[in-house]
Amino acid sequence: MRVLELWRYPVKSLQGERLTETWVGPLGIPRDRGWALFDRATGMGLTARRVPELLFGAGRVTADGGVEIVLPDGTATADEAVLSDWLGRRVELRAATENVDAPTYEDPGDEEPDGPTEWMQWEGATGPFHDSPRIRLSLVSTGTLGTWDRRRFRANVLLDGAGEDDLAGRNAVLGESELRFGAPIFRCVMTTRPQPGGIARDTSVLKTIHRERDGLLAVRAAVLQPGTVRVGDVLAPAAD
Repeated sequence: MRVLELWRYPVKSLQGERLTETWVGPLGIPRDRGWALFDRATGMGLTARRVPELLFGAGRVTADGGVEIVLPDGTATADEAVLSDWLGRRVELRAATENVDAPTYEDPGDEEPDGPTEWMQWEGATGPFHDSPRIRLSLVSTGTLGTWDRRRFRANVLLDGAGEDDLAGRNAVLGESELRFGAPIFRCVMTTRPQPGGIARDTSVLKTIHRERDGLLAVRAAVLQPGTVRVGDVLAPAAD
């Protein structure tokens, strides 16, 4: 399998940035999920599970290493008052460097035609705002995705080929880095959410993943040896 695309998502649940090469360190791609929006009234982290509008904004890293959010109307800002007006709630833009206690998020307990009737709370990771501290890098192949749009799954690495499901528990070299692959990633309602570029709401995506793949799609990896990864690099088994 070969690297087809590389992605960084600076702000959790927003659109990301496509890269041609990137350093991959112990925490994954620098500034990936490096910021998240929090509801000031509840203290909870916001994701597109709870606030689907987030997927229509985009995060991008600025020249000074900070972040700004590009709103659907093209406005680029990190001003919390402007972001609050956009989302219709008072929000705080928090950096991962401040994330020392695992934040709380919400998942729909069900998915009814008119929206969820109950919400469940769960804890994410400290540091970068990944859903789990076991996720440092996420990878998925074109062979696994088939006709599904890869943007629904928000992986850091899109591989041309197939076979990432067989990597669990194994080490592999990707570019100058060495990775240790863990369990596949359990998918949530975010895979069904509408997004810019003509991606419509589609509940059949998650239903199919649960029916045919036990709810799992894409793989997670820890970084054993940091290094640069470039588009075109081959994913190869690590030497014994």
